[in-house]
Amino acid sequence: MLVIISDLHLTDGTSGSTISPGAFALLAERLADLSLNASQRRDGSYRPIEHVDLVLLGDTLDVIRSTQWLGSVIRPWDDIKSPNLCEQVTKITGDILQHNAQALGEFRKLQQQGIALPPPTSTGQAATSAAMSEWQPVPVRIHYMVGNHDWFFHLPGEHYNRLRRQLVAHMGLATYADAPFPHEIWESNELVQVMRRHKVFARHGDVYDPFNYEGDRDASSLGDVIVLELLNRFGVQVSQQLGDDLPTGVIAGLREIDNVRPLLMIPVWIEGLLERCCPQPSVRKEVKKIWDELADEFLEHPFVQHRDTWCPVDIVDGLQKALKFSRRLSVGWASWIAQWIVELRGASSSSFYQHALTEQDFRNRRARHIVYGHTHQAEMVPLDASYADGYVLHQAYFNSGTWRRVHTQTQFAPREHEFIAADTMTYLAFFKDDERNGRPYETWTGTLGLHPFATPKYRLDPANSVQHKSHVPSQPLSTPNVPIRAPHFAVPFAPSRVANQPPVG
Repeated sequence: MLVIISDLHLTDGTSGSTISPGAFALLAERLADLSLNASQRRDGSYRPIEHVDLVLLGDTLDVIRSTQWLGSVIRPWDDIKSPNLCEQVTKITGDILQHNAQALGEFRKLQQQGIALPPPTSTGQAATSAAMSEWQPVPVRIHYMVGNHDWFFHLPGEHYNRLRRQLVAHMGLATYADAPFPHEIWESNELVQVMRRHKVFARHGDVYDPFNYEGDRDASSLGDVIVLELLNRFGVQVSQQLGDDLPTGVIAGLREIDNVRPLLMIPVWIEGLLERCCPQPSVRKEVKKIWDELADEFLEHPFVQHRDTWCPVDIVDGLQKALKFSRRLSVGWASWIAQWIVELRGASSSSFYQHALTEQDFRNRRARHIVYGHTHQAEMVPLDASYADGYVLHQAYFNSGTWRRVHTQTQFAPREHEFIAADTMTYLAFFKDDERNGRPYETWTGTLGLHPFATPKYRLDPANSVQHKSHVPSQPLSTPNVPIRAPHFAVPFAPSRVANQPPVG
């Protein structure tokens, strides 16, 4: 059995909260249930599986999202061979391990103890009533693949080998420490064998994001500069300049800034946060001013300007429209940003499934399952169904979601820039041969909603009329003037039919 999770984004605690350690204990419980179910064979018998492969598909430890970079003399896009860079990465990584010791301890426990499964009876069933001392341990092998927030673990050299050994020890990894952790599965013979056995092709997916990959995984990208020079600095700058003038809701909201995806939607999210939680126009204006000033500095950064010289599209001009409040579109700002990001990828939607259609392992039908992470949006998209000589091959694309809080924009009134947040957790399980009664996969996404009244909120609706000025306290909870009818996307009623009146005949 192969299990894939990604985008845990465990940080050093200097920038927002991470998922509760209890989620990792829950994962251990779910792995035990999955293993028991996987041991049920197609012929109805029970035979314990031999082992479990757990793949961490990138952005597990988030080295980029740390405010420690702000006080450093080095940046990720400087000389990757610099001892200062290795020292900074080692320091941040050590703090991440310490800050998430309880959570990572669950991984280590899985590696050390495995998963206990009941022995089979003489009739080929699970002896669940057997004493625990008779249950059989099933080894768990944990593999680490890198993404765009932990790409430093892909760098070669003895200094990084020592860092990787530290990760292997703390996380119970089976990944070889004295070589770069793989970014692609073909960089590890063991991963290739694991994926082939389960007919899976998996990668983090950052290779299809022009802001987070530029052809070399051993180098920084625009996404790193956005996080370090804009997002990380913004929270610190706002706190220093405005201090006690900020309402509690704004302070709490700004701690969530790194949970907004895609990152270029953050200004839209800030706009909505200020509209809800900050009633003082002067403070709202000052917060936006700080953001725009930092955005200007980011856009003038040599790393960004250099990209403007060779990029075939005017990416800097697009970033100005996407990032700056002073350049925002009067109508459809959020939708324009989303569409622009999609166009930069050469796709027609925000889903990465179209890239899965180009993978060699999909086209030669070696893989039934194409898996990416990176987007933080869990999904399953059927790709193709082939029938030949009595053989059926179903191929599908999966995204492994995230283990973080996700802020999603509401659809009813997008111009109001409202978002709803929820804590999410996704895992994908793939079975080989006759495991799980012959079923090929199982996916699970858990979503834990947040209380909407956790902090004070203020509505700032436009007061264009007497009715609008007082509509919040005076409007009824229901709207009886709206006719009762079928949803707009259903087959419409005939013109002569009245709502709630049965059709003739």
